[in-house]
Amino acid sequence: MTSPNTALIALAVGLVIGIGLSALVAWAYRARARVVEAASSVVPQGTADVLDSMDDAACVVDASGLVLAISHAAARFGIGVGSTLDNQELRQLVRTVRSTGASATETMRITRSGAALDPRLVSARASALGGQLTLLIIRDVTEQERLDQVRRDFVANTSHELKTPVGAVSLLAEAIESAADDPAQVRIFASRISAEAARLGQLTGRIMSLSRLQAADGITDFDTVAIDEVIASSIEGHTVQADSAGVGLARGGDRGAYVRGDAQILIEAVGNLIANAIVYSPKGSRVGVGVKVDAATVEIAVSDQGIGIADADRDRIFERFYRADEARSRRTGGTGLGLSIVKHATQRHGGEVRVWSRPGRGSTFTIVLPRLDVPVPETARKIKKTKRARKADKAADPTRIRNGENA
Repeated sequence: MTSPNTALIALAVGLVIGIGLSALVAWAYRARARVVEAASSVVPQGTADVLDSMDDAACVVDASGLVLAISHAAARFGIGVGSTLDNQELRQLVRTVRSTGASATETMRITRSGAALDPRLVSARASALGGQLTLLIIRDVTEQERLDQVRRDFVANTSHELKTPVGAVSLLAEAIESAADDPAQVRIFASRISAEAARLGQLTGRIMSLSRLQAADGITDFDTVAIDEVIASSIEGHTVQADSAGVGLARGGDRGAYVRGDAQILIEAVGNLIANAIVYSPKGSRVGVGVKVDAATVEIAVSDQGIGIADADRDRIFERFYRADEARSRRTGGTGLGLSIVKHATQRHGGEVRVWSRPGRGSTFTIVLPRLDVPVPETARKIKKTKRARKADKAADPTRIRNGENA
């Protein structure tokens, strides 16, 4: 007969053996799952949904380099399901991750599909996704690089441009101090200081205008703007400059056009074009400002009979601080920001700037803006109707005038 202690011992041994066998079976299943996963080329469940929700280009690549799944943006770089990676640098990045098992990130330039002349700067990151799969994410940082470069150039150019008038004012102040006993020289130096101060004020003012135009919230209050008033104010503001240069100003074209925008900014933009036309026109010539209105747009054209623009400069004239004629711009106090302000002001109003130019024949800058259809107010229609009625009454009964009746 078995003692109670022996039975307990046998039960305990059986329990231990059962637990051990269960653990062994579980380990075997996990090991088998790992082996299957390592050898599998099936995209894990849910990965495709994640790729669909991504804004960046991304894809899953197997051991042979075959693309198994992609995000929508991947097509921009010519990456499609069932294809292989065309870019050698991307393939090398995937191989490196597969060999090391660690994620890696590289910055490179690759070409988008259908745009052989448009290489994009991208930040590519590859990570292991199981034993046979690699997740590749491609983030386009071209625009970020461009903006960083623009900021660096803007700071450098602004510092350079400000350095000249500030240095001149400092030297002229020293000259005035040295010539304190010579009133004539003091007046000459003082007038030059005034000119440099005016140049400095113009430069800082234009920098502020350009910064406001480029800011995301630079223009918030758009209103109905009469183009007739914009043209009139722009011409009036440059009449003295034109008279001093011996250049005539002429206005023509359609009337009664309206756009939606900021009147002051549009006046400055058109004024910049007129000022440039005057500067680059010979004495005795004429600058024309014309307006053309069609069903959808309003075109404001400023034409001159000046020196024109060379083909090599035409693509760069809207860059900040760029001057096609450096010597003339320095002599006339040009800042190199006028056309850049015109471009950004026009773009902020939903339009564009067009340029026609021939060296020795002159240039025409055209601002194209969306037209705003402004109906005639009811009160204005009534006034017109009343005037027509009175005119008809006069024709019908001329004795009203002779009798002193108020018409």
